[in-house]
Amino acid sequence: MTTTEQGPIGISDRALGPDLARGFMLLFIALANSHYFLRGPSVLGGFPQDGSGMDRAVTWLIATFVDGRAFPMFGLLFGYGVAQIVRRQTGTPWAIRFLLWRRSLVLVVLGVLHATLLYVGDILGAYGVLLFLGVWAIRWKDRWLLVVATLFLVLTALPSDTSLSISADPPDLAMLPPDLGTQVARRLLVHPFIALLGPIGFATPFLIGLWAGRRRILERPAEHLRLLRITAAAGVAIGVLGAQPVALMVARFAGKPTGDTLSLIGPLHDVSGTISGFGYAALIVLIASRIRRGPVVLAIAATGQRSLTCYLAQSVVWTVAFTPYLLDLSDTLTVATTAVLATATWTLTVLLADRMRRAGHRGPFEILIRRFTYRTGVSRRPAVRR
Repeated sequence: MTTTEQGPIGISDRALGPDLARGFMLLFIALANSHYFLRGPSVLGGFPQDGSGMDRAVTWLIATFVDGRAFPMFGLLFGYGVAQIVRRQTGTPWAIRFLLWRRSLVLVVLGVLHATLLYVGDILGAYGVLLFLGVWAIRWKDRWLLVVATLFLVLTALPSDTSLSISADPPDLAMLPPDLGTQVARRLLVHPFIALLGPIGFATPFLIGLWAGRRRILERPAEHLRLLRITAAAGVAIGVLGAQPVALMVARFAGKPTGDTLSLIGPLHDVSGTISGFGYAALIVLIASRIRRGPVVLAIAATGQRSLTCYLAQSVVWTVAFTPYLLDLSDTLTVATTAVLATATWTLTVLLADRMRRAGHRGPFEILIRRFTYRTGVSRRPAVRR
């Protein structure tokens, strides 16, 4: 089998919009992940129900704008990136599939290590499994991408009581292990279920990302202004409205419904979050097409260019802050103070990424995944865009 494998896109050749979207949404990832560590007399949707008025307000904001909304956008950008990789390759279909399977393998391995050592809610393993299966979709016609994406979206919307947004379960031993032995044993059992079931929720944004990547919609926003504007306006509006039944409930601005109603509002929160993820991506790309590339914009874009490294760095903070045999702050921090910790953590990763940008260095985990995918060295000193 012969093929010509094109390496990753150089820093100087990358479009600003997708990188800015990844970088900014890592703030939402931090806000979404961190509150699930909190304990309390009762917990609903990952939020303790005994907080102050400030905690209730922050809970409403996170449930409305963050939870279930950032990860779908990353799923969209993941599929978009796969389309970019495919577009750059000149080999046979099987050669391209093997290249993507190598990328899938390294994501699965990183996912196992990440889940076991740092954060059990890892999504890298799910992305790896999704890519392993998703390589068969890279040759599908556009119509089939959209049809299958819609089917998975409908599946997400079906009544269910398994949505995290309505879960009343407190953090378990896999989330907050009392010792390292329990941590490894529990997480090695839990992670495979997350990695294997996760692709169901990410399938719609992944397939839509493949479709959008073929058209270079996020790279050439001037050619797709009408689509991006409609997606941004409708997506964000649907996300906000669809979140309200859950957001008002978990923030205790409305009573907790019982019976079948819960099984309806959880999926509503999830499916509207998927659509909101599309809206966020479109909105940020539109902003990127008009904004000046000042120091703050370049720093956030640098974070997006090193999103894997920054995502893993966040997990180091959660491990140190919340693990019972380390700082054990799950009973000390509130929803509001955890949001401050999440924002500070994201800000620190932005500063770190910008420092790497100025020095001309890629993120270490970006180097790892590219070397494994393309089986070649990747320069540590890419062209620096100031």
